[in-house]
Amino acid sequence: MQNNFRFIYKNPSNFRGVFYLVLFLVSTSTFGQPYLKIKDSKKSFGIVKKGEVVKLKFEFTNTGNEPLIIFEVKTECSCTKIEFPKTPILPNETSEFIVIFDTKSVYDRQDRIVEISSNSKNKIQKIRFKGVVLNK
Repeated sequence: MQNNFRFIYKNPSNFRGVFYLVLFLVSTSTFGQPYLKIKDSKKSFGIVKKGEVVKLKFEFTNTGNEPLIIFEVKTECSCTKIEFPKTPILPNETSEFIVIFDTKSVYDRQDRIVEISSNSKNKIQKIRFKGVVLNK
């Protein structure tokens, strides 16, 4: 191990190459990233009757400088479905998540969270929606 370090230290061109490689890797990981910015991450659907289907749109923008890829969307129950773009979102491009909440199996106050996993600098983002479902 010491012999390898001496070789790099005595040979400045090798040391410089390693230094530039580390500098390059740090700069690309820091500056070349997408960033998922959700316009309004909390919404209320108000008061609805049991059995209604609620649709909410959550607008988002990739404010980074690399394409944004949504890997996975997790919901808390089977009553919630999410529509989201399956193709990369280019820098400064806007798109939306559409939350479809079926109230046929729930009632009373509802407060749900959806987790969004992506290649963004902020790896996991959450959107939240709530409201009241009246039992017929």
